[in-house]
Amino acid sequence: MFSRKARGKIQHLLLFFVILSAWETGSGQVHYSVPEEAKHGTFVGRIAQDLGLELGELVPRLFRVTSKSRGDLLEVNLQNGILFVNSRIDREELCGRSLECSIHLEVIVERPLQVFHVEVEVRDINDNPPVFPATQKNLFMAELRPLDSRFPLEGASDADIGVNAVLTYTLSPNEYFSLEKPSGDERVKRLGLVLRKPLDREEAPQIFLVLTATDGGKPELTGTVQILVTVLDANDNAPAFDRTLYAVKLLENVPNGTLVIKLNASDLDEGSNGNIFYSFSTDISPNVKSKFYIDPITGKIMVKGYIDFEESKFYEILVDGIDSGQPPLSGHCTVMVEVEDTNDNVPVIEFKSLSLPVREDAPLGTTIALISVSDRDSGANGQVTCSLTPHVPFKLVSTFKNYYSLVLDGTLDRESVASYELVVSARDGGSPSLWATASVSVEVGDVNDNAPVFAQPEYTVFVKENNAPGCHIFTVSARDADAQENARVAYSLVERRVGERALSSYVSVHAESGQVFALQPLDREELELLQFRVSARDAGAPPLGSNVTLQVFVLDENDNAPALLPPPPPSQRVARWVGAGQVVAKVRAVDADSGYNAWLSYELQEEAAAPGGARSAFRVGLYTGEISTTRALDEADAARQRLLVLVKDHGEPALTATATVLLWLEDGGAAPKASSRLVVGPAAAAAEAALVDVHVYLVVAICAVSSLLVLTLLVYTALRCSAPRGEGACVPGPARLVCSSAVGSWSSSPRRRRRQRQQVCSGEGPPKADLMAFSPSLPPCALPDGEVGEHCFSVPTDHINHSPHSGFLLKSNFPWINLFLLLAISPIVLPTFLNMRTSGVHVFLPMASIFLNIRRRYV
Repeated sequence: MFSRKARGKIQHLLLFFVILSAWETGSGQVHYSVPEEAKHGTFVGRIAQDLGLELGELVPRLFRVTSKSRGDLLEVNLQNGILFVNSRIDREELCGRSLECSIHLEVIVERPLQVFHVEVEVRDINDNPPVFPATQKNLFMAELRPLDSRFPLEGASDADIGVNAVLTYTLSPNEYFSLEKPSGDERVKRLGLVLRKPLDREEAPQIFLVLTATDGGKPELTGTVQILVTVLDANDNAPAFDRTLYAVKLLENVPNGTLVIKLNASDLDEGSNGNIFYSFSTDISPNVKSKFYIDPITGKIMVKGYIDFEESKFYEILVDGIDSGQPPLSGHCTVMVEVEDTNDNVPVIEFKSLSLPVREDAPLGTTIALISVSDRDSGANGQVTCSLTPHVPFKLVSTFKNYYSLVLDGTLDRESVASYELVVSARDGGSPSLWATASVSVEVGDVNDNAPVFAQPEYTVFVKENNAPGCHIFTVSARDADAQENARVAYSLVERRVGERALSSYVSVHAESGQVFALQPLDREELELLQFRVSARDAGAPPLGSNVTLQVFVLDENDNAPALLPPPPPSQRVARWVGAGQVVAKVRAVDADSGYNAWLSYELQEEAAAPGGARSAFRVGLYTGEISTTRALDEADAARQRLLVLVKDHGEPALTATATVLLWLEDGGAAPKASSRLVVGPAAAAAEAALVDVHVYLVVAICAVSSLLVLTLLVYTALRCSAPRGEGACVPGPARLVCSSAVGSWSSSPRRRRRQRQQVCSGEGPPKADLMAFSPSLPPCALPDGEVGEHCFSVPTDHINHSPHSGFLLKSNFPWINLFLLLAISPIVLPTFLNMRTSGVHVFLPMASIFLNIRRRYV
């Protein structure tokens, strides 16, 4: 059991350690101490444990120790984390006579980057004895010098500090002199001999003394100087200065020749014994002699060397004033020159550690670099502040005195800024202030944060059917804003089923170039639209990607001949009384193609013409396939009529089919009531007159309507050409890609017509309410990215393309033109209601054909 007193001491001791540990934690440093001249391997401290680092992480985190001074004095054993002495430490060599001597260590570890500051105090030991400027000192003294006269001596110096440098002096026993100890002024530690007994040259011309200096170390070390005093005769008044100590302040960097002080000494003697010459004492240091000069006559002390505050802050100048008497006498004084600092040193910036490049996804506060700044000046001249280039996502954080960390202060985007040129500026507090800059290039490391992007989300491609296997139809291209592997794009198909087959059996895409190839010939009758997606993936981790849709429209080629349907009966019977223009049969045909390739026309072969060059009794509608009579049949016509009808499409080259129609002319049957027009007498004459009048009216009506139609077309054309740009027919509008399936077939099966009406041709937005006809001779179509695909076409959507090979374009804004055309065609129907002769119809048919051609060409 501990006594109450013992427990109290233990509590005080614990409280002391708690306060000590709290102080060390708050200071941010670890302090050690080691005596100078310690042997190699001397234990200094468990640095890893004191810094809170595990032994196993020292090597992986690149544990290292740096120092501004010699870096080989101390070393760390990475196996046990112990800081030990690596080489000889001489405190006097390291810090001179400074009272405080420390080795400042920077401990840097990475992953993450951290810096610790360790201060190792070097303790002084008494390893330097006192040393006098010379081993022997010669003094000359007049025998008439009064008692208590003082003769200054140069004291010894000890390179140690503290107690080890505290010197005590002793003088060898003698009857003439006593020793005057140094005063309390630390700047002037002067020794002196005091005359206690009058000198008598005849009795003692020379006196030998020994001055011993002893330091305060353990064990004590001593140094000695021998003093030889020579007693002179005669001149008994020595020069005397106004003061024994002068204090002067002098700015550093003053030019040579600058006056420091003018000394004045007086001598009571007369003549040559009163002439005083000034000189530096023989005990003055060579450094003072190199910096200052004294005029022996005037006593002016002037600058003759470079005065640097950072080199020395004080200069002690010992001056002797010697008269010309025999023997000469001298007076002594001390001039203390205090050097004042000026702002003559530029701050120094040093980058200790750099962690580059910086990933663009690095979190805020990430340490980029460690920066140290220093200034050799003192006071405000040595106080340095740092700043960073403005408007950058970085900032400087002060971590310790004159130490800064460059940390991330904003988000990075390599695609916007790939690197930053940072300029660190250090400015001191002098007037005027001095500043220095240091630049560092911070490169931003790429991360895969951008997916490949296509120029547009969808492409439309037109390919003619029956293409060669493996032909190139399109090229897709995606751009990735990242760099290197993160920007390397690979293309692939997004697999799906097309009917009962896989998409990859139709097309393929090159993984590197993005070229799309058709693997087999395409058949428009089997597949009109092939829609699929192409995927682009980068090589980042994780990979990013995007898709683009390709719509491949298969353009029609004339690879299907017209097909007759349904099969016609082997023969048809026609009554001989059928008049001209009567339909007696009809040929029907379809074409599996579309557009011009499916537009069918019908014509009779030559063998269907009447024998002997007579006019044939039948004709076939060019686009309807209806077989009708061209005249009234008579007895001269053969009873059996064999007609060959050629069905031809408008493709290039055109494909044909032939239909054979047999007609049997029969007598009998009821004659048309029109035959009742064969009457005689006055009634017949009146009817003929009325018919002539009708013919005249019809001709006049046709001419009027035709003139009105031509006038209307001229006015419409003038209005269109005079309209503003982009609105009239004479101004080309924007071209619009159209595929053949948008037109449809002029003659096709109902199922195909319904499918064509449902098919979407191309582009985005609502379809136009226009019907467009086009020629099968199509120019090569320019595809995106400079590729040339199969034939495609474009038709301006704001006016009519009056090509000789074009079809017709029926606009919804032409109802009044249609009205005039209907009025113009009406005379064709009118004779039927008027029961006119067949010859009357022959007059109107050419005019109707003209109007139809006009409508097809212009409307």
